Amino acid sequence: DTFIRIFISPTPTHIEESELVLRLRNRDKSALSYLYDKYNAALYGVASRIIKNDDITDEVLQDVFVKIWNKIDKYDASKGRFFTWMMNLTRNAAIDKLRSKEISRSSKTDSIDDYVYTFDRENSTEMSTDAIGVKTLMDSLVEDQKFILQKIYFEGFTHAEIAEEYDIPLGTVKSRLRSALNHMRKRVA
Repeated sequence: DTFIRIFISPTPTHIEESELVLRLRNRDKSALSYLYDKYNAALYGVASRIIKNDDITDEVLQDVFVKIWNKIDKYDASKGRFFTWMMNLTRNAAIDKLRSKEISRSSKTDSIDDYVYTFDRENSTEMSTDAIGVKTLMDSLVEDQKFILQKIYFEGFTHAEIAEEYDIPLGTVKSRLRSALNHMRKRVA
């Protein structure tokens, strides 16, 4: 919003798509303001269906409007409508953001309680990991096993990612996981 709001100026009530593109190419800041006012909600909807996080969606949308402003000369009307071009930019930016290491890494740093509480909120219940016994079972494991189980099941790491990131042989990761699961099965049975 900061980038867009710098250009606050009277916004016309209607601009034809071809005129809007021309005015954007001519660096008309009132056209940018019009563009934002007219298309912000639609493009936000495209990004939010992919990302599902308001803060990250806002960030992507900001980037999209900057891209539109900077890459307007790349828009080719013979290949499709301007709105379609903007939607594709938004969709691609949202997918790129989801695939980024930043998002991938942040999704792997949530704790076990975050996952359980998220699940609980979706089901409208108030239950902690202690109430379903997971935390107690996890606490009964030796530290190495607990670490591997936490990374794989609650933080989304693959076996290979743990081995690479924490410099643990892949076979060791797999055997610790197997031992942890066997131990937990015996405790539950």
